[in-house]
Amino acid sequence: MILCLVTDRRRLAAAIGATPQDSLDALHEQVGAAARAGVDLIQIREPDLEGADLVSLVRSIVKLTAATGSKVLVNDRLDVALAAGASGVHLRESSFLPAELRRMTPPGFTIGCSVHTTAGIAARKAADFLIAGTVMPTASKSAVDYLYEDGLRKIVEAAAGQPVLGIGGLNSHSIPMLASTRAAGMAAIGVFIPAAGEGISEFVQKRVGELRFALESASPQN
Repeated sequence: MILCLVTDRRRLAAAIGATPQDSLDALHEQVGAAARAGVDLIQIREPDLEGADLVSLVRSIVKLTAATGSKVLVNDRLDVALAAGASGVHLRESSFLPAELRRMTPPGFTIGCSVHTTAGIAARKAADFLIAGTVMPTASKSAVDYLYEDGLRKIVEAAAGQPVLGIGGLNSHSIPMLASTRAAGMAAIGVFIPAAGEGISEFVQKRVGELRFALESASPQN
């Protein structure tokens, strides 16, 4: 099953008590630890950064993770992904359709798309995978219609074999539910963020290991 870390340096810094000036260092430590531990995808989602700063960040993360198997994707910024040498891009549901981007991207370029209902799936068949949410209640998405298990299952079924990751309010206890829907894995922000006083690298590596074990144990073929 696929495991995706979605970044949020501001939330990470607030959780560990780091200053805004130290947030990029904390983000690099988090991402590096996750990549070394075997996370499949790293989605860089830092919407407040201007283009040049975002390119610089993505380039540094691509270099940091180059010796690992992790793919670095940029949230909704194809220009940045191409300029920084990222593995791909992740598109918002309101963004371009993946088929349109295929004509502008090199072979092997990974494209993911967000979906919130089954209605948007048909137009996104050209994507390599979908991320469906928000699955469960979460502090960062308090005013949305949650999918819960039944809604996620409907999206997985409508995707008809296209990989679907769940996102939103998920943790290790959610994995049996994910497996029951036949989701391909999970994406998350908060589950990879330690509390104040916890070492970032140690926490993230342990968390990735726990999630990987739980995901593989709960996979339908096991």
